[in-house]
Amino acid sequence: MAIEPWNYPYYQLARVAGPQLVAGNVVLCKHAPSVPQCALAFERLFTAAGAPAGVWTNVFATNDQCGALIRDIRVQGVTLTGSERAGASIAEQAGKALKKVVLELSGSDPFIILEDADLEAAIAKAAEARLADMGQACAGVKRFIVVGKERGQQFLQGMKVIFESLQAGDPADPKTTLGPVINERALHGLLGQVEEARKAGATVITGGKRVDRPGCYMKPTILTSVDANNPLYLEEAFGPAATLFVVDTEAEAIKIANATTFGLGASVMSDDVGHAREVALQIESGMVFINGGGIATPQAPFGGIKNSGFSRELSELGMQEFVNKKLIRMRA
Repeated sequence: MAIEPWNYPYYQLARVAGPQLVAGNVVLCKHAPSVPQCALAFERLFTAAGAPAGVWTNVFATNDQCGALIRDIRVQGVTLTGSERAGASIAEQAGKALKKVVLELSGSDPFIILEDADLEAAIAKAAEARLADMGQACAGVKRFIVVGKERGQQFLQGMKVIFESLQAGDPADPKTTLGPVINERALHGLLGQVEEARKAGATVITGGKRVDRPGCYMKPTILTSVDANNPLYLEEAFGPAATLFVVDTEAEAIKIANATTFGLGASVMSDDVGHAREVALQIESGMVFINGGGIATPQAPFGGIKNSGFSRELSELGMQEFVNKKLIRMRA
């Protein structure tokens, strides 16, 4: 059984279908209630391809009904992509039913720019990593960490220029460079997080406000002076908002990167790949991307640790999550 979110509404289904069908499993899918047409369209593809009935089945169920499905003996395992709250609930229900569960949850991924990194390249990649899908991605970069005070100021100015240059508009218009967030609730939540962070001492360098136009648009936001007592220090900002930390040493950068309850992905920018790998080994996350933001590919495992979940999707590891391994031992 797959419980999937609204962001990337087709891809989230494909990343379940691929590995599990290769493994020989069939899938029962409970998609997000905001994208039912995507779920139906995906199922039609299987029908058009001639797949037998039951290979992929959509269910439009309430949370309570999901619990009943998890308990059903025909369901052998559960995979969920979603929030910490949803993950804790599903894990509890799957545990009671003694069912295997894979959880891909929230993240607050750090993006570390080391002293030997090309700063211009880092600025361009950092902006792309934060604003892809308007920041509404679990493995999107949420925290920038720059080693070196002077480089930190240069990075901030570069990011500010990019963030303030984006133009809100119709997402279907090629000229649009700033899209909306998913709905009013998400927008008000983000604006509330920024305001609470500001009250706790953060400085809003740019953005932090709604765009004055129809739709759920938020100005891309950068916050500094977010210390360990600030609520945003540990929260995930699921939208076009990021925090910036400027430190003196690499050790400080690693410490801040790990000072989170999340552990999904992380990025390290450096002109010395060997050096970047040494730093990557010290970061507490399921994935580290060197010289770029997080990306998922079919051949690479995807998943996190800590409150970002456990087990893996995609690749051979994703196929193995829901495969029973059997020993048959012959004696002469």
